[in-house]
Amino acid sequence: MSAGDRDGNIGDLFAIAARELRTVVRTPAVVALSVVFGLTVVAVAAAGSGARGGYVPLVLDLVPFVEALVPLLAVALCYRAVLSDRESGELDVLRTFDVSRPAYVGGVYLGRGLALVFVVFGSLLAAGATVPVLSPPDPTFLALNEAADSPVAFLRFSVLAVLFALAVAAVALAVSAAARTARQAIALAVGLLVAFVVGVDAAAVAGLASGNLGIDAVPLVLAASPNGAFRSLVLGVAVETGGSTSPVAALAGLVGWVAVALAVAVLTAWRPVE
Repeated sequence: MSAGDRDGNIGDLFAIAARELRTVVRTPAVVALSVVFGLTVVAVAAAGSGARGGYVPLVLDLVPFVEALVPLLAVALCYRAVLSDRESGELDVLRTFDVSRPAYVGGVYLGRGLALVFVVFGSLLAAGATVPVLSPPDPTFLALNEAADSPVAFLRFSVLAVLFALAVAAVALAVSAAARTARQAIALAVGLLVAFVVGVDAAAVAGLASGNLGIDAVPLVLAASPNGAFRSLVLGVAVETGGSTSPVAALAGLVGWVAVALAVAVLTAWRPVE
């Protein structure tokens, strides 16, 4: 590939990313869901006991909500991104300008990913801001010392939540590229959410109950799903509980989901010209 081709692909990628950002901002349903996500996260922080106890208790309060809500938000943003372009004919128009598949998929992922990062990270920062407001002078969460319960722990959690969101977004984008009808995209997206939120955890519990899965294998099984990998990273990196968590395997799991999903999206976005 020549330098001119590379520059053209990069220019196409950023142009498509800018288009995707404009599309997200102009889609009322997506904007409304983003607002609901932000309000829910802040409400959980304000209503729960976490913010009154410190940053780490707030992390523990928010983990189950983030595990459930972030996949919903990421899938809503991405599950029809490529499919909508295909159905409207815009994808055919882009192809006439010789836009490469990697540039197109990368641009869609970058644009929608930036919107997702803004919503998730911004909402969590707003939730973290409730700690100094609601916390009493003497922390009530006595199991942690002041050094351990710092804003750094919550910042780590927020960054991990962003990585988690980007992993799910990549998978949702692959669904959008592979699906050929809206009904198929919805079915795949719903199946994806169920598998991520409850599927892998249920499989781990069933494996333990049946004796087919040893306790040492649980971290590796959890790392096979974005939700399980995110939870392991929170416990091992943000909260630093140690124990049976495997942050390295969990991080590899998230990165693997992104790489494989984007590869699938590139391959299925459109068939190569014969």
